Amino acid sequence: YRKLVEPFFMRPKLPEDQEALAALLGRLIEQALGRDRIDIVREFAIPLQSHALALLLNVDDREAETWINWGVHVFKEGDGEAKGSFMESYCGRMFDKAKKHPGEDFFSVIGQAEINGRPLTREEKLGFANIAFAGGRDTVIHTVSRTIAWFSDNPDGLAYLRDHPEKLNLAVEEFFRYVTPLTHIGRVCPHATDVHGHAVEPGGRVSLCWAAANRDPEVFEDPGEVRLDRRPNPHIAFGFGPHACLGALHARAIMRGLVQRLADQVGRIEVLSCEETVEHEADYTRMVGYDSLHVRMIRR
Repeated sequence: YRKLVEPFFMRPKLPEDQEALAALLGRLIEQALGRDRIDIVREFAIPLQSHALALLLNVDDREAETWINWGVHVFKEGDGEAKGSFMESYCGRMFDKAKKHPGEDFFSVIGQAEINGRPLTREEKLGFANIAFAGGRDTVIHTVSRTIAWFSDNPDGLAYLRDHPEKLNLAVEEFFRYVTPLTHIGRVCPHATDVHGHAVEPGGRVSLCWAAANRDPEVFEDPGEVRLDRRPNPHIAFGFGPHACLGALHARAIMRGLVQRLADQVGRIEVLSCEETVEHEADYTRMVGYDSLHVRMIRR
């Protein structure tokens, strides 16, 4: 999968894509500054993620309007209603369209790809599309909304980054560490082993908890605080090694552009109302983002 799609996930390095992303961010922030109230989740973060994804996948920007309607999560919404079938129907139509009129977009490349000398099955194509659409959706949306909320509580952060633009990259990495929008990922253990005194049988599951690792007090001083100049910052919000997130470069491009424009153009952010997104699991409860975040942005 990495060999098939890696060229797309390197697209944020292209000058034309960087310019398009900068224009998108500028347009969204200007819209926010021109209003007395805006829902950062529905009217800012979701459009930002969707239109940026259209750039990444090299498809017509108008497709983003369809994705915006999918909400924060492509598979479910706050009511728990499953939505994956709608996304798969859409992707199936896009693969059919690309087969008739191939181009240089994601659907064309996946549709023409071969593995071990054979074309991909329909199920495999849809599986790759699921990864592309689900992997960087709620994660990016939650990181954007929580970063904006943090600046509301810490307006000095905007002034600090204006005075110290060289700290921009450090600040962005700190937001990824602090938010860690993906709590954990499960893995199947191929061999019997022991994890901190817990026996794991062959075929048993273990969970790699990024959120806990990124708040490890043995690694990070004051891990519950955002330090815009934190260095070193060995966070694993994007995983690591051969399983490192393919979309990390894309997510970083979005966040660097966002934080820079906020510092340049926004003097203060006021939260008017919000509804948190909370994970409720058997062993933990964790706030990961917002279902809604209504703010007022005040221009510098």
